[in-house]
Amino acid sequence: MKPGYIYMLTNKNNTTLYVGVTAYLKKRILQHKEKHDLKSFTARYNLDKLVYHEAHQMIGDAIAREKQLKGGSRAQKIALIESVNPEWTDLFDEL
Repeated sequence: MKPGYIYMLTNKNNTTLYVGVTAYLKKRILQHKEKHDLKSFTARYNLDKLVYHEAHQMIGDAIAREKQLKGGSRAQKIALIESVNPEWTDLFDEL
């Protein structure tokens, strides 16, 4: 089975959060940045700043983690982001 990634995006003001899962992190974030689907949630709210990501050995584990994060509170997501990225910088260039 292939590896998977979960990631969190926000906008330039850090007001809206999006949690996603993918098998190809860099390619997927680039699609968000290029607004590949203009009707998508991330395009409508200008969510293109990668502020958090996790790698998992199997995509199924990443999907389970995504569901766990989506079920959590906003405060929990913010605490997770700030534990590794306290300045909320865009991590895309580090991929």
